[in-house]
Amino acid sequence: MKVRPSSNPVTETVSALLIPFMQLYALYLVAHGDLGPGGGFQGGAIFAASLILRAIVFGLDAEEERRYESLGGSLAAAGVLLYGGIGLLCMARGGSFLEYPALPFADPKTAYHLGIYGIETGVGLAVAGAMLLLFMKIAGSRDD
Repeated sequence: MKVRPSSNPVTETVSALLIPFMQLYALYLVAHGDLGPGGGFQGGAIFAASLILRAIVFGLDAEEERRYESLGGSLAAAGVLLYGGIGLLCMARGGSFLEYPALPFADPKTAYHLGIYGIETGVGLAVAGAMLLLFMKIAGSRDD
């Protein structure tokens, strides 16, 4: 499979300027998902969209394709492990799954806030990884 570049200078320039801002906005959504609109799903989807945009506009060679697939798998696995790890830690400390006050912090408010932040981060990583893997599978399934 070879994802071919667009070879349009306007598209390349606009994308090169837009991608870092998309990634920054994705991180903002994940970080502030517990306080307002957004969260892990939206942030992960936008972060993956920025990587997919890069692949579509600038193309991928064989080595980059392997790195993208590896990155997608790693992000998805890390997200699931983080989400599940927080839940299991709550259970190991005597609470229910994702019962944040059971986390090892002195203040329940701090435990709740950091627990939610960890969950949002895990969801963002899992969504970004899954979308990236789906893109790579779909891009590889086309006839050249």
